[in-house]
Amino acid sequence: MADVTTRIVIADDQAAIRHGFRLVLDAQPDLCVVGEAADGAGALATARLLRPDILLADVRMPGPDGLEVVRQLAGDGPGAVPETRVIVVTTFDLDEYVYPALRDGAAGYLLKRSGPTLLVEAIRAAMSGEALVSPSITVRLLRGLTASPAPATARAALTEREAEVAGLVAQGCTNAEIAAELLISPGTVKTHVASAQRKVGARNRVGVAAWAWRTGLAR
Repeated sequence: MADVTTRIVIADDQAAIRHGFRLVLDAQPDLCVVGEAADGAGALATARLLRPDILLADVRMPGPDGLEVVRQLAGDGPGAVPETRVIVVTTFDLDEYVYPALRDGAAGYLLKRSGPTLLVEAIRAAMSGEALVSPSITVRLLRGLTASPAPATARAALTEREAEVAGLVAQGCTNAEIAAELLISPGTVKTHVASAQRKVGARNRVGVAAWAWRTGLAR
């Protein structure tokens, strides 16, 4: 058994999907499904009761949809559960779902067709402070961002080191990889990422990456 077990709740209105995810996740030594929900209201109630490490949420569910679940749990309101990272797992890769989910604090956005390996990777990435987005969505996001870059003056808010870190985040580097590249500790990288998030108004490192692409720090 792994020393640390990640506790997961699965929210999806299809019982077969929940069952399939549970089989995949419970087979991992460091993951454990502790609850399920068939709709948005159940997802919110279960997350607030169990306070899992990860909530997997579909976008289209009865009651509050997955986007509202992200907003409530990852937001600053009285019902927020900051210790729970919400990963959207859905069949829909529409921009009207992807952008709000990531903007409001989702710790990842996966398509169900991405397969079990990417699902497990996304959960472990979220637990490490990373955010994994399905590759096909990432390509589209980056194309849209580079099509209308923000003024370079927007970069001035960051220190030189924070800008370096933000640029590497936008390239998809993990904290460990950034640390090795810049010859600093992973803890220092985490501090720089947190500072960059605060300065550019990003909810997570996906937001930092988007900002870096818009300002031309990443190419």
